[in-house]
Amino acid sequence: MALPGSAATAPEGMLGFDTDTVITPELAAMFFSQGYRFCIRFVSLVAAQGSSDLTVSEALGILTAGLALVPVQHVREPDWNPTADLGAADGVQAVHHALGLGFPTGINVWCDLEGVADETPPGQVITYCNSWYDAVAGAGYVPGLYVGADAILDGQALYDSLKFSHYWKSLSSVPEIAVRGYQMIQSNGHIANGIGIDENRTQNDSLGGAVVWLAATPGART
Repeated sequence: MALPGSAATAPEGMLGFDTDTVITPELAAMFFSQGYRFCIRFVSLVAAQGSSDLTVSEALGILTAGLALVPVQHVREPDWNPTADLGAADGVQAVHHALGLGFPTGINVWCDLEGVADETPPGQVITYCNSWYDAVAGAGYVPGLYVGADAILDGQALYDSLKFSHYWKSLSSVPEIAVRGYQMIQSNGHIANGIGIDENRTQNDSLGGAVVWLAATPGART
């Protein structure tokens, strides 16, 4: 089953949120009424979704409430060690879940890069990220990279050495992406409507790039 809606370029300045909590239709409608316009939800690193990960029914409720939807894959436990093989395997699982949930190709699917073990050679991070990118792009999705704490790479390497052209800046102190910059900025982690969220806001990067999300289903609220 394909989710309703279509791939769309995110306008600048849109307020949204990411959360590891299931969003009910009632919660989605509440967030929309408060000015939020998109939601970012998680998919698993393994074949089975976790109990708090995105489901088809949840996605339908989010879209019907008028919120755009974006998937991001969970990160591994802190101090993990990236490799090319791991990047390819994780990318395959990200595609598995995006397709299984009914996301159309052409939208961003996000890789969470953070918590890498200290002293990891930058080359290992680069090969992990580019292998993840190849798996996701090969399926027709548009890979994006969330840059969190302990990502190892500096801003120049994130731009020069990776294949990505969509970057999401975390709440943590992270490097600016050389030349391009970020398309989404995370801020203000707090409790809203009884759940923990991080707020995010969209922007065009310095090269004119923007987030590509699944726009709310036609006929949803505006």
